[in-house]
Parts: sequence; structure tokens; C-alpha cells
Amino acid sequence: MSKHEVQCIWEAGAQLGEGPSWVAEQNRLYFVDLKNQTLHALDAGSGQRRSWAMPDYICWLIARRDGDGFMVGLRDGIARVWLEPELRIEYLARPFPAGSALRMNDAKADSAGRIWAGSMHNTDYAQAIGQLFRLDTDLSLTVADQDYHICNGPAFSLDGATMYHTDSFEGRTYAYPLAADGTLGAPRLWRQFGDGEGSPDGMTVDSEGCVWIAQWGGARVCRYSADGELLDTIHVPARNPASCTFGGADLKTLYITTAREDNTPEQLKEYPLTGALFAVRLDVAGVPAARFGR
Repeated sequence: MSKHEVQCIWEAGAQLGEGPSWVAEQNRLYFVDLKNQTLHALDAGSGQRRSWAMPDYICWLIARRDGDGFMVGLRDGIARVWLEPELRIEYLARPFPAGSALRMNDAKADSAGRIWAGSMHNTDYAQAIGQLFRLDTDLSLTVADQDYHICNGPAFSLDGATMYHTDSFEGRTYAYPLAADGTLGAPRLWRQFGDGEGSPDGMTVDSEGCVWIAQWGGARVCRYSADGELLDTIHVPARNPASCTFGGADLKTLYITTAREDNTPEQLKEYPLTGALFAVRLDVAGVPAARFGR
């Protein structure tokens, strides 16, 4: 694959493809179909595919430092999951009251092994009731910020001192100072996305400290400098790229998940590969994804 030759590697037909996560020792790319309640895994060497039906929405998956299962976000909370030899789920935190219209959305681990996970109203995105949670390695859960419509991201600067985080509904990505103890400083508006760009969604950081953002409705993934300057654009043959991450042996493959939801029949006809998993080879490498735990 050349630099901008985007290849469809799995016509997954995802209703909401999210949470791509590369696990190097398994040579696997994991991603979720959130609303179809399915976790997928692709072996990058053999091309073998595995899928697991989940009991509810699955929003993200993060590897553990101890290698013993994974951390996942389900509709109503955070759980520990073992996939093999058989699926096993152990809830660790349920921050929403029973029957709540809130659900978990996107999440990442930072270099200290903490998980930062956002939430949102499941159907009415205009309601700014989403929260940003921090799950520490001792399993304590803290509300780190609130009043979000659609929490997406986050991603972290190479030195760990900045967290990038997005409210997709408002088209805004913020930069938060992040202290070593997990305390967030006051956010500043890092970039306001305009008409025609698409809404900022899932993101990742490369080895040069630049930020890659999937742009929902924009049919593209873009690279930005640490100051928010547009540096590069990858056009994706799907209207709703939802997230992206680096993988492969050299971390120079960018994997992109996409979503069929929020598309008209005409748009799906224009973008027949919508909902697929894509990959593109790049000249720049990513950095290994952080994992949960000490």
C-alpha cells in the first residue's frame, strides 16, 4: 500500500465501528461494532477473523499490562473481559443509575496505566450530560470533567503532559494539561472544526507527536500538528470514519473503523464500503498503545 492507498481489509458492515486497538504480541487488531454488540479481531499475518457476541453495547477494548484479559466499556459501565478459552465478563464499575439513558462511549489508557472514558446520552446528542471518567489502577473511578454532548478520543502527547479530548457534537477538540497524578488542568480549545470537515471523532498520536483524527461525515482522517495545523488528509471511501489507530510490526499501518449509522440510502449507495475496516500504510509510525494497570 502506498502512502494514501486506503484498502478495505474487512467488509464488516459495522453499524458503529469503534475502538480499534493493536495488540502487538498477538499480531491482532481488535475493534468493536458498538451497537451490534460485537467485538472483532483480525490477525494481521494470517488474515484470520474472530468475532464475539457481547451481552450489550461494547464501546472499547484496552489491553492490560499484566496480559490477563482486557478492560472494556459496555453500555452501562467498565468491565474486565476474558475472551479465551471462553467469553467471561466481570463488571468493575457501573457509574449510571439503573435505566439511565446514558452510555459509555470512547476511551484510552494513558502512560501511567489509567483509563480515561467518556459517556453520552444514548439518543439525544443535544443533551450535554456526558461525563469524562478516570479509572485509576486501584479501580477507583472519578468524574474528571462533565457537560459533554458526545465524548470522543482521547489521545495523549508524547510527554504525557497533554490530553486531547473531543466533543463531537460541537465539533471541538480540547487540550487539557495533565499532571502526573492524573489531575486535569483547565482545557483550552485546540481546534474548532468547520462545515465540510466532518465532526472530530476517534483519534491517535504518532511518533512525531502529531494527532490523527477520524472525521465523521467528512470521509477522511486528518493529521494535525501539536498546534492544530492541518498537515495531511487521507480520504476514506466511507462517509463516517469513526476512529483510527496504528498497528503492524513497524506501527506504520493506520487502521480506520467506519460506521453505517447516520447515513441515508443514497449515501450508502455512494459509499458501499461504509462500515468496513480500512488500512493505509504511512511513512510515519505510531506509538504503542498504553495499557491499563501498574
